[in-house]
Amino acid sequence: MHTLPLTVRRSIEVMGLFFLGWIIVLGHSLLAPILMAFFLSIMLLPVYRFFRRWRFPEVLAIGICILVLVVVLGLIVWFFSSQIGNLVADFPMIQKNVTNHLNNLSAWISSKTEYSTEEQTAFIQDQSSKLLSYAGGLLGGAATSATSVLIFLGLLPIYIFLMLFYKNLLLRFVFLWFPPENHARVEGIMHEIEVIIKSYLFGLLIQISYITVLLGGILLLLGIKHALLIGVIFAFLNLIPYVGALLGNIIGVLLTLASSSELLPIVEVLGTIAVVQFLDNNILMPRIVGSKVKINALATIVGVLVAGELAGIAGMFLSLPIIAILKIIFDRSELFKQWGVLFGDENPDRSPMHTPALRSKDDAVRKQLERENDVSPPEARDKLV
Repeated sequence: MHTLPLTVRRSIEVMGLFFLGWIIVLGHSLLAPILMAFFLSIMLLPVYRFFRRWRFPEVLAIGICILVLVVVLGLIVWFFSSQIGNLVADFPMIQKNVTNHLNNLSAWISSKTEYSTEEQTAFIQDQSSKLLSYAGGLLGGAATSATSVLIFLGLLPIYIFLMLFYKNLLLRFVFLWFPPENHARVEGIMHEIEVIIKSYLFGLLIQISYITVLLGGILLLLGIKHALLIGVIFAFLNLIPYVGALLGNIIGVLLTLASSSELLPIVEVLGTIAVVQFLDNNILMPRIVGSKVKINALATIVGVLVAGELAGIAGMFLSLPIIAILKIIFDRSELFKQWGVLFGDENPDRSPMHTPALRSKDDAVRKQLERENDVSPPEARDKLV
């Protein structure tokens, strides 16, 4: 059988990556709800199967799944609305505290530089007018964004219903792409993808819950205003690897600055976030999600940033499960196994420059690296289904 030269195959891979990125950029508003619906459909499969085992009609079982999802999302929206309502109610106090902080900052700048208070006021007014004109130009875009969010939320339950209803048809479509001798491997990949997505998404739900309770509860005991809002905002932003935690810290500090005239609460907020994040990263989250698929930090950061550029906030949230799925597929494919190595965390202790065995795609080498890095191999992951 004639095979393409290696350079031609690598050129085709690079071209494929380019066109894939181009398609994502052009169609991210269409692809984002489909991918989100795909992940949520897999997460709802246990609920669907439970009701099907009790002989519920298929349409009714799917309807109950969607109802559960709507109730959960409704509770989240209600919580945010109530907390933001409390924030709006405190607006006069927030305005007073912000003014005090600005006056203190102005006095400090005057003592350290040659800029007088009048010059600072003129600078702030000039920048404020520019900001207002810029914000006015964004109003049309904001209206468009709100419409896109409504369309996204409207399409999501429809896609979930159709994916659950036509799941057997979709599975048959996947199998027909491969010759019969590869069907066992394809089945293993699909089982593994289901396990990884369910464990990852359920782990994220648990993570959001305990971060909100831990962070919000501790801040509440310390007397920090809007403690629960800070906790839930940080919990959701923490879903975006690395970048989200930084944004959560910034928002927590800004909310505390606006709600307090002292600096001690800021130290308490940052210290509490650091402790909760340490517990989350080193103790709680590894035990919840486990070591079914490990993505290295470099691939995670680059993946989040690239996904953000290609598909915005939705892409950043979806980046990690998509990378995990791609790694599963690449690990099982001889043609793309090197990409699985690039995404994975099976870091050799020795350099391939001096150890020729590490330059090969040999399964024995892969299994040895997985044992050294505490990553469960695909065969073990399949048994978790």
